[in-house]
Amino acid sequence: MLTVLGEAVIDLAPADGGDLLAAHPGGSPLNVAVGLARLGRPTAMLARFSRTAFGRRLRAHAESNGVDVTSAAADDRPATLAVVSLNSAGSASYDFYLDGAADWHWTAEELAVLPAGTRVLHTGSLAALLPPGADRVAELTAREHAAGRVLISLDPNVRPAMLTDPDGARHRLLDLARHTHLVKASDEDLAWLFPGASMETAASRLRDLGVRLVVVTRGADGSYALTGGLRLHHPARLVPVVDTVGAGDAFTAGLLDALVEADAADPSAVGELNEGRLRQVLDRASRVAAVTCTRAGADPPHRAELTALV
Repeated sequence: MLTVLGEAVIDLAPADGGDLLAAHPGGSPLNVAVGLARLGRPTAMLARFSRTAFGRRLRAHAESNGVDVTSAAADDRPATLAVVSLNSAGSASYDFYLDGAADWHWTAEELAVLPAGTRVLHTGSLAALLPPGADRVAELTAREHAAGRVLISLDPNVRPAMLTDPDGARHRLLDLARHTHLVKASDEDLAWLFPGASMETAASRLRDLGVRLVVVTRGADGSYALTGGLRLHHPARLVPVVDTVGAGDAFTAGLLDALVEADAADPSAVGELNEGRLRQVLDRASRVAAVTCTRAGADPPHRAELTALV
């Protein structure tokens, strides 16, 4: 079982090139969970679904894609909203409506136990940063890291405009990284986390914190991976881009799926891949992200669809 912990968000995105906005299920953790389930991996999600119409739609989206939500919480607070803007190249930016939303109110009781059979725990994005729930997320990752049974994966997925205390948020993310085996981050995330540092230097700083595998996504420039013994640049899959909504989340799902396939989804093995196996892992993740970029919205592929991209 792979378990994803974090928010489920309604994306309000432009519809048919006009001024109207259409509501779509989204949020980085939900996208990762759906991506993993579509790739055929047993996946559970720890989310706090609103009981409102939007929240019911988010839960139904997870369930209809095969994500186990039996350990998720329910809350009367509203669902989080994100208004999506696309530039001429299809690159997405977001305006969030977070205040009073259900996603950020985790209790210790709700995160006391992981879903049965969990061997990978992935978290990150706003749920790892926004109080009061972020403290409970940090407690869970620290506890599981100390136990050593579960691979812990983190995607910072930083939204700087949403943070009222950037320095505090950096401290929180770096502390979380100390209890993480795998960090997948964008080059923009690293530039924000380590101002003025090169991508390679920033990745090395994460490695110095104890992260065993750091993977950096760089859009059309591909990806970069760092372990204790390897430093690899890997090219992107070049495809016609409709938009980039959910592309990073699809990469994360592809990365975790590929690590499971490589028998490296555990705390000790994730940093011990040789060059050939690590390139295969990066290529699988790149393929999953590339397919997602060829269609509108956060719509990650099913496993059978990957064979169409050679």
